[in-house]
This record gives sequence, structure tokens and C-alpha cells, in this order.
Amino acid sequence: MSDKKSQQSPDLTTPENVQKGQQVYDRIVSGECKDVTAELNDAYGRNGNRKSN
Repeated sequence: MSDKKSQQSPDLTTPENVQKGQQVYDRIVSGECKDVTAELNDAYGRNGNRKSN
């Protein structure tokens, strides 16, 4: 009876998630992306889970 739903990573192989990742990648290589972690979290619905170093 373990609830790991909030900690599971998204399936990055679905066509929708591949497209999201490609869009973030395109922003990275074009220099438009200033915060890769934030953009990936936004793309995959993991807002608020950032760790500060």
C-alpha cells in the first residue's frame, strides 16, 4: 500500500512527451532557454519540485 504516484517520473517515450522534450531542447540550442530545470519541470508537470543547491 505505497502511494508513489507523486514521485513517479513521467513516461518520456510517449509521443506527447517526446514533443515536449524536443521543444525544450530546441529552446536550449537556440539560446532562448535560461533555466533548463524549470522549463523541463513545466513541460512535464513537475512544478514546485525544484531542489535548491
